[in-house]
Amino acid sequence: MVSRNFPSDDSAVGTSRRALLRALTAAPVAVPLIASPWGEALANLHNHYGDSPAALIRTKAGRGLSRFRYHNAESFYQGLEHGLYDNDCGEMFYRSGIVAQLALSSHLLDVGFSDEWNARHIRLNVAKSLVHANATGFGHDCPEMARLAAILSPYWKWGHAHRIDAPLPDNGGFTVDEVRLLLRAVLDRVHDVTGHHRPKGWHREQRETRS
Repeated sequence: MVSRNFPSDDSAVGTSRRALLRALTAAPVAVPLIASPWGEALANLHNHYGDSPAALIRTKAGRGLSRFRYHNAESFYQGLEHGLYDNDCGEMFYRSGIVAQLALSSHLLDVGFSDEWNARHIRLNVAKSLVHANATGFGHDCPEMARLAAILSPYWKWGHAHRIDAPLPDNGGFTVDEVRLLLRAVLDRVHDVTGHHRPKGWHREQRETRS
């Protein structure tokens, strides 16, 4: 049996995205020079944020790290799904930021961003991750998720250590259930576009949560 490292041709991902990802796997390309639907959007983002250009290079190691981040995102989400932080708004939003950033990082790594570039330029900014993901074929143009991402950014501000002597940041009026639904949609989208398998025990955990 041949092992598939990337999404198959019958994936739900669009044809143009598949074709571009194959090209990025074959050779590194400087983002400003990419002749693709992504090139102009990414060049504009680099100019807007003042970031150094990224080189999109898909590798087996990057693909493996992408899968690891997605599985970690699903793992952190389970605590939210089971209501472990429902009575601590700050901790709930902090954990939500981790879930969102891990999930979006999975997509960025899958399309060829290096982990070093992400760590230097995106850091803990969930909104910036979402913008870069949508600029590279993520296709999750959800206004409410964009609003939540802005509220979460940077997600360290929701951590307990930063709330001891400071008021709780504005949560935008989001309820716990709304946050869970938005994060679930992002995780499902990452699963769809990357082709990563669900973590082991995922179906069992879903059944236990609904019971």
